[in-house]
Amino acid sequence: MGKKRERVYAGGALVWRVKKRSLQVLLIHRPRYDDWSWPKGKVDVGECLPACAAREVAEETGYHVELGLPLPVVQYPLNSTKTKVCVYWAARVIDGNRGAVRARGRIEPAEGEVDEARWVDAAKAWKKLTRKADREPLGALIDLHEDGFLDTWTVLIARHGRAKKRSAWQKGEDTRPLTKPGHAQARALVPLLAAYGAEEIITSPWARCHDTVVPYSQASGIELFLAPQITEHAAKEDPRSVRELVAELLGRRDAPVLICTHRPVMPAILDAVERKSPHRVLRVLPEADPYLRTGEVLVLHLARPGKRKVRVVSMEMHRPASANA
Repeated sequence: MGKKRERVYAGGALVWRVKKRSLQVLLIHRPRYDDWSWPKGKVDVGECLPACAAREVAEETGYHVELGLPLPVVQYPLNSTKTKVCVYWAARVIDGNRGAVRARGRIEPAEGEVDEARWVDAAKAWKKLTRKADREPLGALIDLHEDGFLDTWTVLIARHGRAKKRSAWQKGEDTRPLTKPGHAQARALVPLLAAYGAEEIITSPWARCHDTVVPYSQASGIELFLAPQITEHAAKEDPRSVRELVAELLGRRDAPVLICTHRPVMPAILDAVERKSPHRVLRVLPEADPYLRTGEVLVLHLARPGKRKVRVVSMEMHRPASANA
């Protein structure tokens, strides 16, 4: 067998808009290579891929975006020992005053790397792309648009960060705090949540959930909304109210919303999600334990194609690097 090739990961996005009923995408020109491609770049140490994608788009185009549906991954050899793996999302431009943008902090443009960012009709972009492999995510984007599934909105479901063990906490369960690694997980979630443009935060009022989303609330300036029905005790007594809340949020066409809750509440949440999800989408969830690890986020992409019912059309699961410790 040959030597295993090293993988170099990059995050990027196909930024899109519809103008005069025509699907357009944002291409960049890199003078160093004299090529037309998608905004993308290598992942920084400790950075998650979605955060990398949003950052790279801002650096290379000047546009702030929120990520939508994941698109096909592009791979190609860099040299004899390395393979570049480019992970892409569909993305749309958002207002620079949005809380999600504030949470990302100041992003400096990458000087000299890109000399032009140009909106191009999708059909023309197909021919203009220098690398043929870059057509794969574009083809998927065009198909999604023609099928009515590209115009999506996002609901993010997070499990709180690592907390002090129940056996080691003698006070009320509602006050059981995050550990030091748990607070690190909470900070690591900030760029991930910002990449998806979270503009509303709904959390269990219990300390470990509340404190998990405080860093994002502080960075974005978005106030927290406390939802007592998604505490462990309330969900056990009345799982129906959990399902009703989640069903309401899934059906809303609004800014992306974040829900932070506890592992024991996840069965009721996933029950509501499953009712709006085809089997092919649910396969993203691990069969053995679909209830999220500490500091992990389930990203739901929803659409209402034509006049049909709201459906979950795609799911992702992400856990920032510091959450894996």
